Amino acid sequence: MQKILRSGALTLALMSSVAIPQAANAFQESPMLKAMVDAGELPPVDERLPAKPSVVDAVEVGEYGGVWHRAYRGPGDRWGPTKLLEERVLKYVPDSEGNITLVPAYIESYAVNEDSTEFTFTLLEGLKWSDGEPVTTEDVEFWYKDVFLNKALTPTIDPTFSPGGEPMKLEVKDDRTFTVSFAQPYVYFLNILAKDSTGEPSLDRPSFLFPKHYLSQYNDHYASADDLAKAAEEFGVQRWSDLWGSKGPVTSWWQNPDLPVITAWKIETPAPGNVVSMVRNPYYWAVDQEGNQLPYIDRIEHRLFEAADSFNLMIVQGQIDMQMRYVNSSDFTFYKENEEKGGYHVGTWKSANVWSFVPNLNVQDEQLNKLFSNKDFRHALSVGIDRETINELGFSGLGEARSVSPISGSPYFNPEWETHWTEYDPDLANELLDQIGLSERDDDDFRLLPNGQRLQIVVEAYQDFASPILEIAADYYSDIGIELLPRIIDRTQWDDNRDNNNFQIQYTPVDRLSVVSADPRNIMGNDSYAQQYYAWYETDGEAGIEPPQDAVIRQIWADWEKASVAGSMEEADAALNKMIGAFVDEGYVIGLVGEVSIPVIVKNDFMNVRNGLVEDDITRGVGLGQTQQFWIDQSTQ
Repeated sequence: MQKILRSGALTLALMSSVAIPQAANAFQESPMLKAMVDAGELPPVDERLPAKPSVVDAVEVGEYGGVWHRAYRGPGDRWGPTKLLEERVLKYVPDSEGNITLVPAYIESYAVNEDSTEFTFTLLEGLKWSDGEPVTTEDVEFWYKDVFLNKALTPTIDPTFSPGGEPMKLEVKDDRTFTVSFAQPYVYFLNILAKDSTGEPSLDRPSFLFPKHYLSQYNDHYASADDLAKAAEEFGVQRWSDLWGSKGPVTSWWQNPDLPVITAWKIETPAPGNVVSMVRNPYYWAVDQEGNQLPYIDRIEHRLFEAADSFNLMIVQGQIDMQMRYVNSSDFTFYKENEEKGGYHVGTWKSANVWSFVPNLNVQDEQLNKLFSNKDFRHALSVGIDRETINELGFSGLGEARSVSPISGSPYFNPEWETHWTEYDPDLANELLDQIGLSERDDDDFRLLPNGQRLQIVVEAYQDFASPILEIAADYYSDIGIELLPRIIDRTQWDDNRDNNNFQIQYTPVDRLSVVSADPRNIMGNDSYAQQYYAWYETDGEAGIEPPQDAVIRQIWADWEKASVAGSMEEADAALNKMIGAFVDEGYVIGLVGEVSIPVIVKNDFMNVRNGLVEDDITRGVGLGQTQQFWIDQSTQ
């Protein structure tokens, strides 16, 4: 069985040790950039690269040029394109067997002290932003003092950056070296950096870095109130702080071509539009094993589509070069049958997601609130549905019936957790529902609530392909006397409903089940089954809803707090496993089908796409495949 992490714990590795010749003109560049150099529009490549650029060991040394064609669903579809280019100070990278290791990215070195309270990083010498300005610890200090500690921009510091309740501290050593420290040991910190970087308010979120020379004009520590008000008006937002964040028109790379970045590509033509384009960053800081500046591909274009059928037609017509997002397992046979026609082949990655029903423990309806908070009711929901049928009809049999728990290959995998409450047993479901006082039924054989109303539950999804899955689920729940009302809504509305506590059950893929220590917040209720409880926890009671004193979620939080300040990986993992076990035992989320083999559409001239990797938000989706080393065979064009 493939392991996600080597040796069951985090393995740290250096970038490829391939020697790059350091003589003059040793580095090569895209002909597109060479033309700009010859025209005097750019400095030579060796002046744009760091003194010792990071090396990405490409599957095969590629060719420069071409446009990567893919599809997107509109301005709100920002995370798909973002995962093509995100950078972290440390990144998850697959080895030859698909196991992942942590690899330094835009740093020359890093060091961790003996008790894991201090983490020291040294930036690459000569590292530059996409506009050619130097990246230094001034940018790090700006991120820390003017953004991270700025209440206007970061009103609440996430618990993952404040273990034990005390936020991380920064000490700048020189123009390239800085140390981040914690009051207590934090053995999971490097994992967390690789997944979530240093968090909001940004979209691509480069760890510790914000371009001070550009963003200070939109920061209240530097700009006047009048200037900030003018900027807010110019960008069409209410407050200057709305300029920031993953949706902010200034700090979202997806919207702002002027924002300096350190990613392989930058936005050229932003959304909205029929085609959104990204162009290569001439100052990208990595090369392949032969000294070719990456990325290989010059541009990425995202063409707008609205319905799943339209997207599938684009695939069959050969308009998609490489894409995993929106490629549905239920259409696997269709994709295979049309490979020759579309000039592509279908690969597969293993999904770390579990498609699930997420009951809202904080739902405003009092009757449903009592039911969703009842463990026996959640147990009935779980055993009252046949997952094998869902898998066959909704996922072409490419997944497996399972709970929401760490996937196989994870260092936290437990086979007993995987099968918790997953066996279809309608008799048990009916017995549990009767025992909790839902034995009365109406003329249509649906159960009645204590107030005499029919037991109806609205389940909402934003994916077109979810509709038949929800209808199947509705049939199974009807058999145990529950009327499930499926709704397919817009993604923006779906997100708003979650954020504003305005949903009953949401159907969604629950992710972050590979390296749970890198982001445990789904299990802790964030953006999930107890968003309002988590808001109370995160803000020390200033927002959200306080859970009952005997609520198991309090123990889940306590276990994370213990894990986050543990003095050793063994102690931390013990507490983390206890946290996961409590979450699974409570059945807070109704897992249906997971570990799905995800179809990946790859044109036959699109090269260096690895097969069989793990797809998870933890490992940053398709980014795990190192997109900067993808290339297009120009000889077939």
